[in-house]
Amino acid sequence: RHKPQPWAAMQFLLAANRSSTSHAKLRQILILLFRVLAVLALVLFIARPLAGGWLGWALSPAPDVIVLLLDRSASMETKLTGQTITKREQALKLLSQAAKEFQESSHLVLIESALRSPQQIATTATLSELSLTAATDTAADLPAMLATAFNWLVENRAGATEIWIASDLQRTDWRPDDERWKTVSAQLASLPQRVRIRLLAFNDDREPNASVTLQEIFRRPRGEQAELNLSLDFQRNITPPATLPLAVTLDGARAQAELAMDGQTLRWRHTLDLGAKKSGGWGSIALPADANPRDNTAFFVYGADTALQAGILANDVPTGRLLRLAAAAAGRSNKPVANALTPATLDTASFADHTLIAWQGALPTGTAATRLKGFIEEGGVVIFFPPGQPDAAQFLGAGWGDVQSTAAEKPFHITRWEEQEGPLAKTDEGLSLPLPDTEFLKRQAITGDKNVLAAFDDGAPFLTRRTLGRGQFFLCASLPRDDWSSLGEGPVIVPLVQRLLQAGARRLNQDTMIACGELSAADKSKQWTAVDSASPKDILTQAGVYRSGDRLLAVNRPASESEREQLEPDAARRLLGNIPFQLLQEKRSRADVLQGEIWRLFLLGMLLFLIVESILVLPDKRKAKLTPPNITLGELA
Repeated sequence: RHKPQPWAAMQFLLAANRSSTSHAKLRQILILLFRVLAVLALVLFIARPLAGGWLGWALSPAPDVIVLLLDRSASMETKLTGQTITKREQALKLLSQAAKEFQESSHLVLIESALRSPQQIATTATLSELSLTAATDTAADLPAMLATAFNWLVENRAGATEIWIASDLQRTDWRPDDERWKTVSAQLASLPQRVRIRLLAFNDDREPNASVTLQEIFRRPRGEQAELNLSLDFQRNITPPATLPLAVTLDGARAQAELAMDGQTLRWRHTLDLGAKKSGGWGSIALPADANPRDNTAFFVYGADTALQAGILANDVPTGRLLRLAAAAAGRSNKPVANALTPATLDTASFADHTLIAWQGALPTGTAATRLKGFIEEGGVVIFFPPGQPDAAQFLGAGWGDVQSTAAEKPFHITRWEEQEGPLAKTDEGLSLPLPDTEFLKRQAITGDKNVLAAFDDGAPFLTRRTLGRGQFFLCASLPRDDWSSLGEGPVIVPLVQRLLQAGARRLNQDTMIACGELSAADKSKQWTAVDSASPKDILTQAGVYRSGDRLLAVNRPASESEREQLEPDAARRLLGNIPFQLLQEKRSRADVLQGEIWRLFLLGMLLFLIVESILVLPDKRKAKLTPPNITLGELA
């Protein structure tokens, strides 16, 4: 048996061989790794993935269709913080940069908020120059825009789709409480193709801005003269007290006024003298320039001097007589302003000259209810007084409950009412109506959905209002009778009836006012010319005063566009259900692209991996120069 004998030289050779084997394995692993990375980069290069900016979605191939949903409502004309560019302009810039990469590979479809008519875009270079992307005074309807996108995808049998939304997340435009969200999110999720939604949110409003909205306008006679009473709402996003200069235009003549604001909101009443003018006209109230010029002007038109006429239908004789006296207080001529109606004559009576109908008794049904509904929709006003007994009928969801009584020592009192607008508002001199001094011994509960304008001390409603079409109807919980209340004394019931008469006068005027984007189908076929501007304007998308023949029409920005409440991004995500969603809150103007194809990067990566792999497979030059040792048997022995 041989005895092992350690030998330093041989131990060195064995150790060197083991070290060489370990390095060889590491080298082989690295070579394999870089070959795998090169193949992976080749696969990604062929897939043409997307990345970049707020729409980075790694490893996603270019979609078959990209639908651009552009919110171009009035609120999108607010300038970005510290910039001169508006939210809409920045959105167009970013969308154009992103979509440019897909002009050759994807179908680009534009759906904007004003007209909601899908338009295919061939090139993005002129996206910001299209009339369909220009500024408007309209509101947006995001559920309707997504429903339009769904219909287009179904009709055109589109493949993989991405929906890019650019919006300022204004709550009134997104309408999160609308039931349509459940339907549209389910429809998009049910599509067989892949659908993804990417939202660019411009919800940063730090630039100082003020807005004006017209609430009420009516013409009031003053003997042989006349005046125009305006009620406007002003809002600001800053709180320091300020005096705002106003430009007041009446029939083309300009004047100046000043508005002192101590807070963020203000209801402002203003009177314009019409003199002896009998015909109608137009005008505007304008704020100075600020962050958003689209919400700085409110336009109005007023009609000719019109006789106000009321129809009184009352089962209770004393109540009917008092209502006719209250309406007659607004008379300006020998022509009666109040005429009595009966259930027998109601079906055939003409309402053509009426502005108000006062109804006391059981709520109307059948033909009478249909006629009153049409009267209200046309702009008329109806006020219902209680029948004094249980009534099972309802009118458009409103009805009467039980009659409630109290002792004369503890009468019901009104403690809360709307003083800024409506029939119980303050007088022109700023005085409140004596509602707290009015005592009520009886009242009848008002049921159904309602907007409460006045309430008793226990919270029960006294006067409610509902809007229907261009008109309104009211329910009053008590009667102007001595055994019911002290309303018959006059300080409350007379101004109430007169103001309702004036509110209904708008249905007699040919001159009307609408919100931008709400032009009727019949009016769309007419030719309209801008009166307030020398340059042409589009009545469908721009606010102003327009004329068609003898008719004047004031088009204003929707009042909802002055609401500053914004939807939280997480709430927007929840509205879309399980649809893949990505968000970027764009808070400043940037020049980066929204999204781009990054296949070039993977091509360069593949080449780099192959170069490194080729270096690793080259033989070691140092080993090639080494000569094997010459060891003789004698030396081994």
